[in-house]
Amino acid sequence: MQVPVRCFSCGKVIGDEWEEFQERVEEDEEDAGEVLDDLGLEKYCCRTVFMTNVDVIDEVGEHHIS
Repeated sequence: MQVPVRCFSCGKVIGDEWEEFQERVEEDEEDAGEVLDDLGLEKYCCRTVFMTNVDVIDEVGEHHIS
């Protein structure tokens, strides 16, 4: 699933923060909560979108519609 451009609940624009979040958490091994704080994502609804996102594009890309 791709990260939505806006939060589902509050409507805040969050899509532009995904790449930095992913880079800092995976490559720099920083704490996800601290990264979200630094990015200004303080509401639970916005944080939930980032914490529950699963990147499945590689798995979905393998299947073809015939």
